Amino acid sequence: MSWLLNVMVMIQILAALVMIGLVLVQHGKGADMGASFGSGASGSLFGATGSANFLSRSTAVCAAVFFICTLALAYQANDRTRPSTGSVLDRPAVTAPPASGAAQIPSGADAVPAAVPAAPAAPASGAGAIPTK
Repeated sequence: MSWLLNVMVMIQILAALVMIGLVLVQHGKGADMGASFGSGASGSLFGATGSANFLSRSTAVCAAVFFICTLALAYQANDRTRPSTGSVLDRPAVTAPPASGAAQIPSGADAVPAAVPAAPAAPASGAGAIPTK
């Protein structure tokens, strides 16, 4: 299945590059106005309107191929029906056996003191209170 994913990515990249090239080759609607005033020849390889039709259709076909590849790659990336390949979070935790001197290290229960001193009580006279205006 990995080779199919690679082929789809290559087709998408190729379609994107071809589409960029086709868009850059086309001329805008205002370009014909300059040719009518004598600033350039309006003849082309495909004729007066043949290039516009050919390039427009080629761009549309490349755009369709690009969008189909994009949708297929998005579906492939979001496909939840496949079994998991074994995420790190899915695996059970494996603990290592204790090292040779691990038995001599005190555990967390031994390090905590038995009695924790209580916090001093606030004075009843309000001496420590913040004054308000």
